[in-house]
Amino acid sequence: MTEAAILSGHDQSLADIAQWTCPHGQHAGNGCVPCYHAADEADPALPLWDVAVWFTSVRPIPIRALHDVHRHDRQFAIDQPSTPLVYLLSGQARAALGAEAVAGVVGFLVQNQHIVDEFVVTEIRAVHS
Repeated sequence: MTEAAILSGHDQSLADIAQWTCPHGQHAGNGCVPCYHAADEADPALPLWDVAVWFTSVRPIPIRALHDVHRHDRQFAIDQPSTPLVYLLSGQARAALGAEAVAGVVGFLVQNQHIVDEFVVTEIRAVHS
């Protein structure tokens, strides 16, 4: 199952907003620190979601910070495609819903503002088999 949304450039419908709202009432694209922490203690019976989040930053993320994320215990990664100030955050999360998984992965950025203090999520994708 794949769930995806492009968040930049247009308003989301009420149905899209509802689909991408986590159990804590946060839009997945804004991140949710409680979802981030919940994924760490999630029931192994829950689906394992592969999450990809494209985001922009007002300032470049230092190379050292990008490498430090790769060593994070949840095996998250931030990569920079060829476009300046556009980044791809990827990782895995166990969650009942794709919105919860995405909110948890983006919650990593919210929790770790020393990596990127200001960001705007432009596209989200969650996949599980």
